[in-house]
Amino acid sequence: MDTRETLQMVLEFIDENITGNISPEILAARAGYSTWHFCRVFQWGTGYSVMNYVRNRRLAFAAHELTSGKRILDISIEYGFETHSGFSKAFRRYYGCSPGTYRLHAHNHRPFPPSLSCTYKYFIGGIIMEPKFVTLPAINLAGYVLKTTSTGGENSTAIPAFWDKYISEGKMEKLHSENFIKKHDEYGVCFPEDPTTSEFEYVIGVEPKEGAKIADEYHVCEVPPATYAVFSTPPSDAINFVAAIQGTWNYIFNEWFPNSGYEYAPGCNDFELYDDRCMLDDGKICDIYIPVVKIQS
Repeated sequence: MDTRETLQMVLEFIDENITGNISPEILAARAGYSTWHFCRVFQWGTGYSVMNYVRNRRLAFAAHELTSGKRILDISIEYGFETHSGFSKAFRRYYGCSPGTYRLHAHNHRPFPPSLSCTYKYFIGGIIMEPKFVTLPAINLAGYVLKTTSTGGENSTAIPAFWDKYISEGKMEKLHSENFIKKHDEYGVCFPEDPTTSEFEYVIGVEPKEGAKIADEYHVCEVPPATYAVFSTPPSDAINFVAAIQGTWNYIFNEWFPNSGYEYAPGCNDFELYDDRCMLDDGKICDIYIPVVKIQS
């Protein structure tokens, strides 16, 4: 059994025993490795430390349980959190909202089984975790716009070139020096394409302060309100960051959507969010927001 097969076995064991006693020592023994070696192999193969992966996996199962009607306290204890407040804090940190708020928008599917084969297939450098589900109001943006088309795959080269010019020509520095900025997180937004021409707009922008005066040189637009499935790319270094983002997109459309019970929300926008985590030398992470609605049975 090679390393990947061993790790896949461990991941399946974690899911099968998600409410039981799980520790690096137990998993290392299962894999036939010393604990020291196992922890490093696990980090290399999945992109996560052992107990960070286990905690996030428990939160994913707990999120599913929120649809069952169980008390939040009972769910928190079942999945290894000693207190309601401890569970709520961890849940809010991971999902961006309280368990009670998430319950209103929770999906009904159990977490998909982890698959290292998908990880390597899409060159994403780590396990894709369950998406977070968030509902956001309209988002106003100010920045720069590119008009491109999906015909002949033009967008696949035009958008990276647009980002290169944005950085190399000083547009990024200029935008972030403006006093109308509410916060410095950057959005990369695809607006719906014209069905007759296949043309669409791609915007690099930031959120401006409400009512702020914005110079005509900037493109101003609005992302409509939507419920999003939010995927975080696996931590990667600068060299592999773009591949991790593209691999995650491929995973979303080729693997996640067909089995999710969701479809792309009409008239809405997907976007990538680049925050402080993208500025790290190593462990870079980008969030991908996909607007979704449940498929009507």
